[in-house]
Amino acid sequence: MKVFQELKNVTWPTGKQLGRDTAVVITAIIIFSIFLGVVDEIVTILFNWYLSL
Repeated sequence: MKVFQELKNVTWPTGKQLGRDTAVVITAIIIFSIFLGVVDEIVTILFNWYLSL
């Protein structure tokens, strides 16, 4: 029953906080995905150029 007592002490985020935090996470994922895509494309181009020498 100690778990239930501890859960009563938890400060749960409000709906507004949860929405803002979710937006931050989704934005970070999109930015990081674009970055990795660009880096992957550059490495692919350089690798293909190296193989064609």
